[in-house]
Amino acid sequence: MVNPRAWLAEGISTFALVFFGPLAIILAIAHFGEGLNTTSVFFISLVHGGIIGIMIYAFGHISGAHINPAVTIPMMIVRQISIKDGIGYVASQIVGAVIASLTLLAIFPKLGMDVNLGTQPGPSEIINSSAASGFAVEAILTFFLLVTICMTAAHKKASAGWAGFAIGGMVFLIHMVGIPLTGASVNPARTFGPALVSGFWEFHWMYWAAPIIGGIIAVAIMKYIYLNQKD
Repeated sequence: MVNPRAWLAEGISTFALVFFGPLAIILAIAHFGEGLNTTSVFFISLVHGGIIGIMIYAFGHISGAHINPAVTIPMMIVRQISIKDGIGYVASQIVGAVIASLTLLAIFPKLGMDVNLGTQPGPSEIINSSAASGFAVEAILTFFLLVTICMTAAHKKASAGWAGFAIGGMVFLIHMVGIPLTGASVNPARTFGPALVSGFWEFHWMYWAAPIIGGIIAVAIMKYIYLNQKD
């Protein structure tokens, strides 16, 4: 049984992420300068973590608030969500991301294109601009994002009411350490929307493959070791 109401929730919540997240990057560069610094990284991380946490509280009871194909696809594989609903979720996430990116371009045409609408820049010089290192970073960061989701939102003994705070907090930490390395995507839709609208496709494959693989590993481990157990 498909659930179009949940699809809409995924589209709206992903729109929110891809509007507020790249907007934070646009504003950080406009106010704090183009180079990465502690203030801009903290600001961008806080906005990404904050909007994810808020959307989980807003739509978690409707769709589970995946907001990310790297969450939905692993959940489809372990049969936590039907294939039809999973396809609807991913399509809605992508549509929401593209519409958010178009909205940003319409509001901030020059500032937005100056930063490619906040799409991820590829592996940084810190990791020698290595695709392999960037892949590893994105996969590991997504692994721990999915571990947090499974153990705070899906586990039957998880503390009630803390999922949004815990997951938003993990997203904040991911961006604090990941922005200087890969731009911290951990979300194919988050990268795809700005990339499509700005035309910036550098290392784009990595931002699909790494989060999905990291997510699949995490969900498989969490489901078969923890979520399927009675205790």
